[in-house]
Amino acid sequence: MSCRSRYEFAVYHKTSSHKPSPYLIANLRKHEALQKRCGPGTAAHKKAVRRLDSGEGVVDDDDGCRYLVYISYRGLGNRMLGITSAFLYAVLTERVLLVDGGKDTGALFCEPFPGTTWLLPQAGWFSFSPLSRLQGYEGGSKENLGDMLQSGGITVSADGNVSWSAPRPPLYLYLHLSGSYGFHDKLFFCDAHQRLLGEVPWLFMWTDNYIVPGLFLTPAFSDELEAMFPEKESVFYHLGRYLFHPTNRVWHAIKSYYHANLADVDQRVGVQIRVFQKKQPPRFVLEQILSCLRDVKLLSGTKTDAAGGGNGTSSSFSRAVLVTSLSSWYYDRIRDEYGGRISGGVHQPSHEGRQRWRDAAHDMRALSEIYLLSMCDVLVTSGYSTFGYVAQGLAGLRPWVMPRAPMWAADWREELDPRDMPCRRADSVEPCFHAPSAYRCAAGRDVDLGKVSPYIRRCVDVKFGINLVNESSGQW
Repeated sequence: MSCRSRYEFAVYHKTSSHKPSPYLIANLRKHEALQKRCGPGTAAHKKAVRRLDSGEGVVDDDDGCRYLVYISYRGLGNRMLGITSAFLYAVLTERVLLVDGGKDTGALFCEPFPGTTWLLPQAGWFSFSPLSRLQGYEGGSKENLGDMLQSGGITVSADGNVSWSAPRPPLYLYLHLSGSYGFHDKLFFCDAHQRLLGEVPWLFMWTDNYIVPGLFLTPAFSDELEAMFPEKESVFYHLGRYLFHPTNRVWHAIKSYYHANLADVDQRVGVQIRVFQKKQPPRFVLEQILSCLRDVKLLSGTKTDAAGGGNGTSSSFSRAVLVTSLSSWYYDRIRDEYGGRISGGVHQPSHEGRQRWRDAAHDMRALSEIYLLSMCDVLVTSGYSTFGYVAQGLAGLRPWVMPRAPMWAADWREELDPRDMPCRRADSVEPCFHAPSAYRCAAGRDVDLGKVSPYIRRCVDVKFGINLVNESSGQW
């Protein structure tokens, strides 16, 4: 059965003038050939797994197949950002990407690569393969890059060169790149360490972050990335649309809801609500949402009030508002107060109550809402939210961002800058990298990441994060 979303997606999104570069397309075609030649079911993959399991994990010159296994965890938004990051790293380093996603990933997404699968084959119950214990690496391990640097498994010379302490490279290495990673883990972004990683047949990557800006700041990759992405804001826009195609079951739900509630209006406004700080009063959040919608003129029904201006006329203009939230409380109050004045109505597809990790049915509904948001003309999103990042990236829209206090904040009020209230326009379509490394390997010191590149800027919602921006404004 064909993947309908692959061919129908464009119908539900505005035509973009931002096309992938010929160099990016050439690299994607090259990578597809690698996935097909070395992917699951091939002789090369079977041989590589046997060598990994037996301890003879060297790369043969005759096949040259090396692998990057992405370990899925966290919520759907984090996983989509992590997979995109892993895929780009796989393209840059000529590795086959395999996703350890269980049944969930296969139920959500069609296969992105022709003639092969990106799903890691499941190891048997009694397998002793390193591939059978991927979910056990979260707390670190002796095979972790950072731990090996600390324990002496990797030697760093006085001139900055790195080498293996053992006679040969390890069979596999674990890369801990989550938000909680330490200094030695962050040396992943150093050129010398990247050269060393090239000698390892299998890499296991654990990340819930969008590490793409960090790859742009890695000198070994920067020239290649600049050639692939002349418009820096387009990375997730192109790669997300390339990788993620909802399965027919999910796509049918998306289309059905769209045609029933959002199709016949002039403008669709997506409001993505996420609250991380439980102490933050719902009334405060509601007023913030309504103030933002009023300030950017998204709650009335005339064309002159559409975000981005009008032509000075007051012609009739239809609008629908799509609300996504784990709670129905905000939707009920927005609908009660403004539903009668919004010609296309206020709509909420679901309200799950709480986030559920690795729950296929929950994730199907979440994916549906991400794609419905991506079909909107204007987005209002919640700061820190990876769910919102994915929606804006697929849409190719710079959203209006409502600041949010992180869940670890002792006082949520102190975390909110009054200058950003009730919302602020994002500088970029790109997701925010929440936990970048400020350490510059060549300099041997930390630097201000907001000043190292014309296309790297601090995120509007996460002040310690960074994202990619176009070097000249007005391109989106």
